[in-house]
Amino acid sequence: MKEATMARHEALGLTADQVREMYYYMLLTRRLDERLWLLQRGGKIPFVISPQGQEAAQVGAAFAFRRRQDWFTPYYRDLGVNLVVGVTPREVMLSAFARGADPASGGKQMPSHWGNRPLNIVSGSSPVTTQVLHAVGIAQAARMRGDDVVVYTACGEGSSNQGDFHEALNWAGLHKLPVIFMVQNNEYAISVPLSQQVAGGSVAARGRGYGMPGVEVDGTDVLAVYEVVKEAHERARRGEGPTLIEARCIRITSHSSDDDQRRYRDPEEIAAVQVRDPIRKARQYLFEHGLMDEAAEQELERKVAAIVDDATDWAEAQPYAAPEEALRHVYKEG
Repeated sequence: MKEATMARHEALGLTADQVREMYYYMLLTRRLDERLWLLQRGGKIPFVISPQGQEAAQVGAAFAFRRRQDWFTPYYRDLGVNLVVGVTPREVMLSAFARGADPASGGKQMPSHWGNRPLNIVSGSSPVTTQVLHAVGIAQAARMRGDDVVVYTACGEGSSNQGDFHEALNWAGLHKLPVIFMVQNNEYAISVPLSQQVAGGSVAARGRGYGMPGVEVDGTDVLAVYEVVKEAHERARRGEGPTLIEARCIRITSHSSDDDQRRYRDPEEIAAVQVRDPIRKARQYLFEHGLMDEAAEQELERKVAAIVDDATDWAEAQPYAAPEEALRHVYKEG
């Protein structure tokens, strides 16, 4: 059993250090998000939209892409993707505190509206699913320029019912563009369960209608996600077109800090999702195969806690943008 599971990450071309790095980013994503909730409840930041339960989907996917070469139009929950691509915890907190040095928007946008020009992360809009159209446009431009680029874009399964989603997939499929559509299905669109939002119950099944593979994967298994996204990435680079991936995840927290899932989910259901926690699953893998022990885990927890503390304290101490900066980057200058 042990040898078979060990062969799994080795067969994917991942070293032991890379698997441990995946776990580090998953843990960093979780601990940063937990700190954001504390800050919001303490009245220090305005809003949280949580990735808890989706860390494996995000980190596994991001590891299949090339940093500073590929392009990213993430959605608001994609904290793990942004961290892997290169956004620092300090920059995450600058956005949360709406400080002027926030690289995403200079403190003008809500938190989790990701954007970072040097890292090829394109700023999104507050209306959901607009980012998938941006991804298709970038992919088409790259095709016309002859650039070796694959574009990552993501949304939730609720957003996959929007018109923008269908238009984007149709165009990408028609022109075989190098895009990976990652739907992180956490089984709830705010308070609406999956059974009441997706006809047929499968987002992946829609891929066939748009001329691309539709792949469903366990979104709580970081290695499984890495495997399917890596294959889709290679497929895109071969010129074979886009892939639709549905990662079946869980949602541990409420939809956002403005929501209370206890009003529409049974306590038993909320407790049951903990069994599928991707952090637990990745931790178990590391322990079972000698890639981490209790001492190493405690050291990693201390390291991550120190990073989160530093990011929080440093970002809170940074100044807000000057009033004369209010319109900067809103209209074309010069």
